[in-house]
Amino acid sequence: MKLKKGDSVIVVSGKNRGKQGKVLKSFPSQEKLVIEGVNLVKKKQRPKKSGQKGQVVEIAMPINVSNAMLFCSKCKKGVRVGAKITGDIKKRICRSCGVEI
Repeated sequence: MKLKKGDSVIVVSGKNRGKQGKVLKSFPSQEKLVIEGVNLVKKKQRPKKSGQKGQVVEIAMPINVSNAMLFCSKCKKGVRVGAKITGDIKKRICRSCGVEI
């Protein structure tokens, strides 16, 4: 999986197509990502203490990795990810413009 926590991504397909956000969590074994502001669902939350009221909160749910692409700030679009090895260090690059991400 080439997308990591903290990456800026854009959603390519699904009901949230075109939305941008930062990866909050990644689940490599399931090939899923949680992106801020994307795939929000409403969840009812029970009161924690007696006397408090329950509430409805919006939570970002995971989407499949195949529905998101890394966002390149130079190209201003979703791009494929490549790798460049210099010495012992492996760095990710944008396939379109070659900028290090």
